[in-house]
Amino acid sequence: MTFDILFLLFIQFVLPVVFSFSLWKGKVHSKLDWLLQATMTGLLILWLFFSSPWDLFSYYLRFLILVFFIAAVFLSWKKVNKLPFKTEFNLSQKISMVIYGLLILVFGYYNVSTFSGFSTNMKAVQLDFPLHDGVYYVGQGGSHVQINYHHAHESQAYAVDIVKLNALGSRATGIYPNELDKYEIFGDELTSPCTGEVVQAENDLADLVPPNADPKNAAGNSVVISCEGVEVLLAHMQEGSVRVQSGDRVEVGEPIGLVGNSGNTSEPHLHIHAEKDGKGVPIEFDGRFLVRNSIVW
Repeated sequence: MTFDILFLLFIQFVLPVVFSFSLWKGKVHSKLDWLLQATMTGLLILWLFFSSPWDLFSYYLRFLILVFFIAAVFLSWKKVNKLPFKTEFNLSQKISMVIYGLLILVFGYYNVSTFSGFSTNMKAVQLDFPLHDGVYYVGQGGSHVQINYHHAHESQAYAVDIVKLNALGSRATGIYPNELDKYEIFGDELTSPCTGEVVQAENDLADLVPPNADPKNAAGNSVVISCEGVEVLLAHMQEGSVRVQSGDRVEVGEPIGLVGNSGNTSEPHLHIHAEKDGKGVPIEFDGRFLVRNSIVW
């Protein structure tokens, strides 16, 4: 887990800052040289801005990285606007330009993949958002694995994972605390996202201390509601909090339990997805198709 945190820190902060600072202070020989560096750095930061999970450190830091890059572009352009568009390049400069070109292709592809996950051609099921007390952040969501790892699994292809942000834009007090009550969403009330019949309910599984997980009971304490022609699963609920049983009829907005940390989960969050005949179905909340980094309040 420590390695994962350090790697994310490197990707989200070190790389963008180093490349932006290099664009600002580094030596360039022509407008073409500058343009390649600026394009590569811009595509990297754009990809990270939309596809990287920002709830670990702070949701707001993504905007600081973007502002720093924009400032670097402005300040560096003042330095290069009188340079020729193109000059003769030596071997090392040619190699650098080839590397920049390859990185532009890579980050360009990553951006196209990310943006392709912002919508779907399939008809979505309309649900009410089941959380109502704060600012909620989508950690996994969308129709591409770049922004939703669930999309690789047929039944969960359009699943959404939701956490809650504090005033600093983080989902917890600390980076990865062991105490469940330090996670903002833990204990938040869940309401039914639709009107229908409960077809499955689990209530007796223990809430686990992060990063422990229970892969044998993947959904943990959970409720499955048959509505709108699909089955909607709300997973990882708090032990003993589920208020409904199989066979109950629930109305949209009716309290059904609390967010917990049971099942195959690394930390408290709400997992919700809809499926029909074992295949994932897109879901929209109040008309919105939520993707990673979406905010609901």
